[in-house]
Amino acid sequence: QVQLVESGGGLVQPGGSLRLSCAASGSSFWIYSMAWYRQAPGKQRELVAGITSGYITNYANSVKGRFTISRDNGKKTVYLQMNSLNPEDTAVYYCNAHLAIQDTSGQYNYWGQGTQVTVSS
Repeated sequence: QVQLVESGGGLVQPGGSLRLSCAASGSSFWIYSMAWYRQAPGKQRELVAGITSGYITNYANSVKGRFTISRDNGKKTVYLQMNSLNPEDTAVYYCNAHLAIQDTSGQYNYWGQGTQVTVSS
C-alpha cells in the first residue's frame, strides 16, 4: 500500500557530506513521523534522527551538530543531511515512516530497503 524509496547513499571521504532522501508513495496516507536508522555489520539497528509531523526533531548524541533531518510534507519525503562524516558513520541507513492509511484502521510502520553509506579514505 505504501512504498518508501531511498536515495543518496554512497562512498564519501572523511569530512565529506551526503544527503539521503526517502520518498513515500502509494495509497492515500498520512505520515505521523519519519526517521532514519542505521545498522553496522554485527551491530543492532539504532535511531539516528526522527522528525514529527509538526517538525519536531530528535537526534542520536553521536550525530548532533553534524546531521540534520528535515521533511517536505507536500512531497512526503524525509531527508538526512550528513556533514562532517567520519568512518564510524559507515552503516546501512534505513528510512522509517509511522503512518495511517486511508480506509484502514490502526497505524503502521513502513521501512525502506536500506542504503549503504561508506565513509573511507
